[in-house]
Amino acid sequence: MPIGRDLKELTPAESLRRLAGVPLGRVVFTRHALPAIRPVNHFVAEGQIVIRSGPGTVFGADLTASEAVVAFEADELDVAERLGWSVVVTGRARLVDDPREVTRFLGLLHPWVSGDLEQVIRIRPEIVTGFELVPGPVL
Repeated sequence: MPIGRDLKELTPAESLRRLAGVPLGRVVFTRHALPAIRPVNHFVAEGQIVIRSGPGTVFGADLTASEAVVAFEADELDVAERLGWSVVVTGRARLVDDPREVTRFLGLLHPWVSGDLEQVIRIRPEIVTGFELVPGPVL
C-alpha cells in the first residue's frame, strides 16, 4: 500500500536554518530577459545567502553595482522514501564591496569549480518559503 505524504510549511527561520545546513543550492536570475538557473555552493551569514562568482561567469557578468532580483533554492529530498524539504528565498543580490567582508567571505566559501570567482555576492531575503514532506495517511 502506498504511503501518503503531507506538506508541512516551514517558518522563515526554520527555512533559513535548513538552507544553512546544505552546501549546494540554485540561484535563479534574469539573463537576456529570460529566467536562468545555476547551481552554486553557498553559506548563510546573518540570515543572508553568500555565494561567489566572477565577472566572466553568466551570473557574475550580469551583476553590476546595482541590485538584481533573484531567487535561491535548496533542498534535501529522499526520492525513495518521498521525504525531505525545499526552501525558496526571493530577494535582492548585490556585490559585496566592503574589502574586509570580501576577504572574510572568500576565506569561508571555497568554489567547487575553477576560474576567477573573486566576486562575493550577498542575497538579502525578502520572501522566504519552505516546506517539508512528512509522513501522511496511507493511500
